[in-house]
Amino acid sequence: MVTVTNFVKRTSGDGKQFNALILQGDVEMILSKQSGRYYATARTCSITSTLDDVVCQALVGKQLPGTIEKMESEPYDYKVPNSDEVITLNYVYYYNPNPRTIEQEVFEIKAAV
Repeated sequence: MVTVTNFVKRTSGDGKQFNALILQGDVEMILSKQSGRYYATARTCSITSTLDDVVCQALVGKQLPGTIEKMESEPYDYKVPNSDEVITLNYVYYYNPNPRTIEQEVFEIKAAV
């Protein structure tokens, strides 16, 4: 499940404004490469919508089926919030309304071996 946490106004290439929903996935425990300690995080992504402000605001807090998944992309620069640091990333997160089942994951891994 993912949760709608917010919405933001964006502008398309042709100058038209639209709303994008901000989605957040389940909490994950990640092992820090620097400290060796675990920290809690959650994947987030945005999806475009044709919905107006009133409907988008009403969706905040609503849970939707699916997951937020990681996908490789062309490298791009990313400014770390609340700092002057700029890092290069080669992945993006996207919303998948039809996540793979455990059986699909297991059999794909087994077939690859």
